[in-house]
Amino acid sequence: MSADDEVQVIEQAKQGDARAIRRLVDEYAPVIYRFSYNICRNQDRAEHATQETFMSMLKKLHQFDNRSKFSTWLYTIISNHCLMLARSEKSRRHVSLDDEDTQFPEIAVDHWDFNPDLAVERADLKEHLDAAIEKLSPEYKVVFMLRDVEGLSTEEVANITNLSVPAVKSRLHRARSFLRNELAPIFDEQQNG
Repeated sequence: MSADDEVQVIEQAKQGDARAIRRLVDEYAPVIYRFSYNICRNQDRAEHATQETFMSMLKKLHQFDNRSKFSTWLYTIISNHCLMLARSEKSRRHVSLDDEDTQFPEIAVDHWDFNPDLAVERADLKEHLDAAIEKLSPEYKVVFMLRDVEGLSTEEVANITNLSVPAVKSRLHRARSFLRNELAPIFDEQQNG
């Protein structure tokens, strides 16, 4: 959908046009579900967060004023739903990166293309990366996923998360350092093994 088409579809959806609403949902459902799944790491929770995002979209669509991209507005909603869902799960444990004691040394890690010929090793690395991402607290996971996986700018992430740009950079740095620290032994093992 082109940007001009999207503006028109959004205006039609604001008027209650069911086809326009359906078109927006069809356009953004894969993106929203993927992001939700990357944060929630669970199909049921991701589906729930996706459904809640579109329910919120319907309730608040009249508030969307085209000052930001529609996708940015949706990322704000899904990020909030994912964070609320994570906060409601008190039994899940995450590593706190806010403590001053939790400092991670800068460790040089080889490029991801280390030994790319073996698909099995890539799958193994993906599994380890997923496990490390799962350990991040939701606040850090949202920033990491928006910036490094979804490819949004730091300013867009700041707008979505309602954080300052320096706060986004700080959380991103801590998340990357944590992940680097978690994955370094695996890379070392592969290099030496």
